[in-house]
Amino acid sequence: MTATDPTAYDVLVAEAAAVPTDGWDFSWFEGRASEDRPSWGYARSAGERLARAEAALDVQTGGGEVLDVALGVAEPGRPALVAATEGWRPNAAKATALLRPRGVVVVEVPDGAPLPFADGAFDLVLSRHPVTPDWSEIARVLRPGGTYFAQHVGPASVFELVEYFLGPQPEDARTGRDPGRERAGAEAAGLEVVDLRAERLRMEFHDIGAVVHFLRKVVWMVPGFTVEAYEPRLRALHERIVAEGPFVAHSTRHLFDARKPA
Repeated sequence: MTATDPTAYDVLVAEAAAVPTDGWDFSWFEGRASEDRPSWGYARSAGERLARAEAALDVQTGGGEVLDVALGVAEPGRPALVAATEGWRPNAAKATALLRPRGVVVVEVPDGAPLPFADGAFDLVLSRHPVTPDWSEIARVLRPGGTYFAQHVGPASVFELVEYFLGPQPEDARTGRDPGRERAGAEAAGLEVVDLRAERLRMEFHDIGAVVHFLRKVVWMVPGFTVEAYEPRLRALHERIVAEGPFVAHSTRHLFDARKPA
């Protein structure tokens, strides 16, 4: 039996529903889904920044996987002090297990709560795909001359999939996470935006299991998603993939490079 066999639906969905969703390791999707990567290579670029930093903070680190890669790039010149925050307890535990051997302190901080660090504690703040950047807190914990370097999710990201399940979305949902608005927020907090780049990237879902696992893992795409609630739409999408090939969507990403004036 293959993923393109119409009778494979139940097996594929059951497998995807059983896979753990903690952390930001997407290796399970290999061969089942693909996503083009931004040209700037965030983990490598973050590692290069870490190699020049004295004290660094990674905000909303997930399971710590991206910070772990960046620290590997930075070796042996990584900062003496590296901390990370994460709001979801299972991810915080996973990040602690992964990053503690590297000497990283992981602190569980609910999204939207103040960062538990002193003013000007860090010369580098990193973040990959923050839910909502808290610009005032980022600016507060940065030293004068310090840098915020991050990759954000952009507007209407993967909306082909979102609207397949939820129908047409209102304009405010489509334009949320707009990089221009985020730039204005950063500047209002006193940061100077040195560079801001955006890209739209092709995604392909090759079987219905990949769709199920993605929606279970990236929970804000279709809030409250369960296989049972969306079974008719899932089965119809499975039949469409079998007949027509991969379901194509597009993610949006933007790179922020901002500086706190000296």
